[in-house]
Amino acid sequence: MREFEKIFKRIKQFLDNLDKFEYVLPNPDNVEQATRLAKQIGSNLRPLPEFEMLQNAVARMRQGFELIASASDDLKKARDGIAAIDGQQAFRLYDTFGFPIEMTVELARENGLIVDEDGFKKAFAIHQQKSHAGAEQRFKGGLADHAVETARLHTATHLLLGALRKVLGDDVYQRGSNITAERLRFDFSFGRKVTKEELAQVQQLVNEAIKADVPVVCEEMTVDEAKAQGAMGIFESKYGEKVKVYTIEGYSKEICGGPHANRTGELGEFIIKKEESSSSGVRRIKAILKYDN
Repeated sequence: MREFEKIFKRIKQFLDNLDKFEYVLPNPDNVEQATRLAKQIGSNLRPLPEFEMLQNAVARMRQGFELIASASDDLKKARDGIAAIDGQQAFRLYDTFGFPIEMTVELARENGLIVDEDGFKKAFAIHQQKSHAGAEQRFKGGLADHAVETARLHTATHLLLGALRKVLGDDVYQRGSNITAERLRFDFSFGRKVTKEELAQVQQLVNEAIKADVPVVCEEMTVDEAKAQGAMGIFESKYGEKVKVYTIEGYSKEICGGPHANRTGELGEFIIKKEESSSSGVRRIKAILKYDN
């Protein structure tokens, strides 16, 4: 038990300091230490959810450091010019490894480099344009069509996000969705595998909302009004003057283009079929609605 307490205390210290990059990130030795600790915890206390979070964070930090070190070595060998991390490299650190631009600038400075921040902004803008273009090729909200079954599964994704945030915490946000008449696929931000127990809780909460037969209310308002009411939305996206806000009282409030069911009671039994990794820091759930014949 004492060994358990020691290891648990150490992992909590690392997790509590992961956001303080001046403590963990600038020193590669700390990353190595964290890696060894993650392996120790993995062999002794694998069931702890903190293990996977730490292991993933350490892996991303290591890769980010390697990219910065590579840029530093290559550019310092050049006879002329200023050693710099170009915009594409800075964006890769952000998009692939989760390094905010401010962190990259600080780390670069400590390695005698500068960052092409204008190039980063251009790369970020191009990425957004591509994302919007891809979204426009599909129906709004990731729907394959506007059939009744698809609309009901769309409503189920709103209930799913609300349930995930209740079970896993307020750091969970939608990262994508794809909905057909047969199933939903929902991507969300989360740093580890969701446990079977947590998935069971999420599924239960969604089915409780369905049984409650709550009306799905649609209102039009400005983005500022939607924010003031606590509506969820991808606020980096460009909305028009007015947006639609769908409210399922007590369960969900989101900016959304629709369409949806009229009431949650129209949905069948919500069943989670699979939970898996989508990308770094993003998980994916596939689910269906089952109806009694």
